[in-house]
Amino acid sequence: MKAASATMLSAAAAMKALSESSVPSSAGLSVADRHTLVAISAGTAALSLAGSSFIVLCYLLFKELHKFSFKLVFFLALSDMFCSFFIMVGDPSNSFFCYAQDYSVHFFSVASFLWTTTIAFTLHRTVVKHQTDVEDYGSIFHLYVWGTSLATTLIRSIGSDYGQQGAWCWTEPGRTGKKVAHLITFYGPLWGAILYNGFTYYQVNHTLNNATRMAVALSERPNQSDLRADRKAFNRWGYYPLILIGSWSFATINRAYDFINPNHRIFWLSFLDVGFAGLMGLFNSIAYGLNSSVRRAIAERIDLWVPEKFRRWLPAAKLRSSQETELTSLIVEGQR
Repeated sequence: MKAASATMLSAAAAMKALSESSVPSSAGLSVADRHTLVAISAGTAALSLAGSSFIVLCYLLFKELHKFSFKLVFFLALSDMFCSFFIMVGDPSNSFFCYAQDYSVHFFSVASFLWTTTIAFTLHRTVVKHQTDVEDYGSIFHLYVWGTSLATTLIRSIGSDYGQQGAWCWTEPGRTGKKVAHLITFYGPLWGAILYNGFTYYQVNHTLNNATRMAVALSERPNQSDLRADRKAFNRWGYYPLILIGSWSFATINRAYDFINPNHRIFWLSFLDVGFAGLMGLFNSIAYGLNSSVRRAIAERIDLWVPEKFRRWLPAAKLRSSQETELTSLIVEGQR
């Protein structure tokens, strides 16, 4: 009798779950909408995982990249890699995997935001402050990034209950005050990093522009190719703060809308939220990681490992001859 009762209860639970999955969610997303968001989330996370893993692999394989400046890029890529991985393995239908996704993605996303601020700080201290002691801050950086990420994750977990929303997992606090704490522990570090990076890179560009104008004024025949390369680098650094803005603007709008109207979701806004946020790791790997130092290291390995008759089909010569002044190379030169 007990076994029969257990079987009947299991069947009833299965029927209930099936019926719930066949209607739109309480947030207003249909089954098709949720499946679309799951596919977009997995696809963008896979691209970010590939890009950040490539940077991590380059750092591990190429010893010439084992400089302090690129170590910061390595830890940024490592954070993005784990963040993308946990996005892919999360399962809203399983409480354990849902918790694992929620807290892990939160931890490594915040870590990614904060590693970008350490890169901005290093560049600012080297270029604007003309200091060469940035390596002394290595331990402080780790304490700052991992400690803050852990603290915000723990605060977020207090008084939260398991839940799932469409294609992703989240822990839902029961009171408005705790909902605000959730927003602060994630979007606080995010927009703090955006403001800090924007201000820092503005000062860096201002300093380098002044240095360039002075060099032109003192030189009778300035090297136009070098000036163009410097200008290209200046413009590229200005895009770094825009990576976080582009990746998380739609997510910020979506969370604000959820806070105001928690019982309704806009599909197209959720689509943009999931798509752009999931690509953050890919954007970071291209902007921060795929710089002239990495390209030069790859070109040298191509020369060593690829037979000469096949080299003309590869862009090794172009990679090796790149003269663009970029983030890592500038910091390294400033430390010498």
